[in-house]
Amino acid sequence: MYQEELKREIRELLRSRNGVLLAHNYMRDEVQEIADITGDSLALSQEAAATTADVIVFCGVHFMAESASILAPEKTVLLPRLDAGCPMADMVTPEGLRDLKARHPGVPVVTYVNSTAAVKAESDICCTSANAVQVVNSLPNDEIIFVPDRNLGRYVARFSPKTFHFWEGFCPTHERMKADTVRELKSAHPDALFVCHPECAPEVVALADHVCSTSGMYDWCRRSPAQRFIIGTEAGILYRLRRESPDKEFILATPALICPNMKLTSLEDILLSLQSMSPVVKVPEELRLRAKLALDRMLAVPRDV
Repeated sequence: MYQEELKREIRELLRSRNGVLLAHNYMRDEVQEIADITGDSLALSQEAAATTADVIVFCGVHFMAESASILAPEKTVLLPRLDAGCPMADMVTPEGLRDLKARHPGVPVVTYVNSTAAVKAESDICCTSANAVQVVNSLPNDEIIFVPDRNLGRYVARFSPKTFHFWEGFCPTHERMKADTVRELKSAHPDALFVCHPECAPEVVALADHVCSTSGMYDWCRRSPAQRFIIGTEAGILYRLRRESPDKEFILATPALICPNMKLTSLEDILLSLQSMSPVVKVPEELRLRAKLALDRMLAVPRDV
């Protein structure tokens, strides 16, 4: 009953504030349940820009709220837990990226959206896990700098003839999944298909029946005739997978696939944020315009490049 009361109060405040609640696919089940929209980081930011709401409550991590602020500067963007960060995003700094660019003059920087606004501002174009191959191949250059995820970069390199210069960043959660564990699960469940995120290590990706973004997993698993799946991404995705395909079985590849930052935000945090209208995430205008340019270039890339 306590949770139901929290949810009721949150919904009432959202109505009175003309707010919308966005939740990333990795959020706690109860947060996804109450959200107006769930999705991956960029899709949620695009929803934030498109909505008529005045207040965006972003249940995710810091770089996601920054992206919402970049695309919707006129709206108030609330991040209920300001300490919800992303270790991979923090692995690259603007200064470090400028040094790498100086070592490879004229080489364009392709930056994963899982990055800070300051890093996006130093980049030529952004990408998501879903469109990274298209973005990279849309560039006329023979070389690229790929930041910050080395695993996503190496996955993309399988589909591109270009020379890559990788930033050695990674997602600690996906990195915890080991190939031996996947092999054991596949042996124990020979009828199960293994689907994983391209943030996983190359040796894990090599074992996958399908590799895709979080949003792509929902569609692929729903359409597949298979009845059992081994899931190689953060545990939060299981909530919607099971809701959309209740007749199918989803096995998390390892209990280690839990991102502590994605699990920080609680219903209590959301309510307090709406009550206090804080913490607010606001990207400074000069930085916002530079970062937005990299996002705009990505959004202009045709999906079939």
